[in-house]
Amino acid sequence: MPKSNKNSENLSERLFDNHKQAKETSALTQYMPSSQSFVTQKVEGAWYRTLRRMQWAWQGINSIDQEEVLARIASSSHSRTVDEWLDTVMGYRQGNWAYEWNKLGVRYQHESGELDGEAAADRMFAASLCFSIAGYPHLKNDSLAIQAQALANTAYTEAAKRSAYVVKQLEFPYKNKKIIAHLHLSHTEHPQPVVIVTAGLDSLQTDMWRLFRDYLAKRDIAMLTVDMPSIGFNSQWSLTEDTSALHQTVLNQLARLPWVDHHRVGLIGFRFGGNAMIRLSFVESSKIKACIAFGAPVHDILSSPEKLKQMPKMYLDVLASRLGKSAVDIDSLSMQLRAWSLKAQGFLAGRKTKTPILALGLEGDPVSPHSDNQLVASYSAGGRAKEIKSKTLFHGYEQALDLAINWLEDELMQ
Repeated sequence: MPKSNKNSENLSERLFDNHKQAKETSALTQYMPSSQSFVTQKVEGAWYRTLRRMQWAWQGINSIDQEEVLARIASSSHSRTVDEWLDTVMGYRQGNWAYEWNKLGVRYQHESGELDGEAAADRMFAASLCFSIAGYPHLKNDSLAIQAQALANTAYTEAAKRSAYVVKQLEFPYKNKKIIAHLHLSHTEHPQPVVIVTAGLDSLQTDMWRLFRDYLAKRDIAMLTVDMPSIGFNSQWSLTEDTSALHQTVLNQLARLPWVDHHRVGLIGFRFGGNAMIRLSFVESSKIKACIAFGAPVHDILSSPEKLKQMPKMYLDVLASRLGKSAVDIDSLSMQLRAWSLKAQGFLAGRKTKTPILALGLEGDPVSPHSDNQLVASYSAGGRAKEIKSKTLFHGYEQALDLAINWLEDELMQ
């Protein structure tokens, strides 16, 4: 067995040995007595977590392996925090969400050791993704999620070493601390256009490998991944209505990087990361060539307490966690989130940004309705809104990415 795989397995065992009785994720967020009846109503459906089968498959997790993991979780006979939710098995044991996804990650690590070249790297990147999913949705004070993130980072570093592509972990000074980002390059022969990429409030920057490998690297476009405030490498900063603060700091330090062309900068944001990237397109429009936002909450759900309250408990728990709330009053939370609306902040109500923005959303998405994306497009010079039809979800997702990256490449080269 390759030494690195053995070390990874030992690391996994050591990290989780002291967390056999860790508090289960769905029970971490406390709600005020006045909101308890509301939370009780949220126990619906078979899963606490929103299952992202299509996204995880696209990112590199074999669909059959996914279903096997979910089946082991669903069939567990161990006690659950909420009997109706299959993924709430208590303690780090068989059937527990983190346990089963970590197990698949370790398996992928072993398989990586039996492969060579890019195949070995890709398998290790998939292992990193498994560990990231093990920590999903990455709530603060979730000890199993924190340990899973450590495994994801270790596997990502190992995968980068095995890849012929260049991956550099960079530090950007900010308020006496450091923002940690990863720069991905197809080569270092000359500076490349660069795209700053950020995921949502429940995903890590290490989840983005396939976006680089399959879309950006082929076009000789560099990818710089940055976590949202309050998660991953940026967990030390709270999320405020200035959602783009950290990314703005990174943007303004790009000129010191010899590997990228800071005059050709694009942005890609997924979910709440899209909110941050759209915001940055207004704040720093002279420094950004183009922006793509996938499924971004921009105004509608943030400005409607009733719509927000209809969201699954996991989604509400994530928002509360990112805002650093120890006990949640659902009414005050929904009122507070109005400040995150880009329309309420004045960006989608005044002058257009000269940065062209492509706003995409899935058909029927309550978080990012087509009306939000049309609003964004209307306040962007050269802006566009596109709805992905859900009948062919996986193919629609791939087609949308192809369209988006081709559009981005055209804008970057102008």
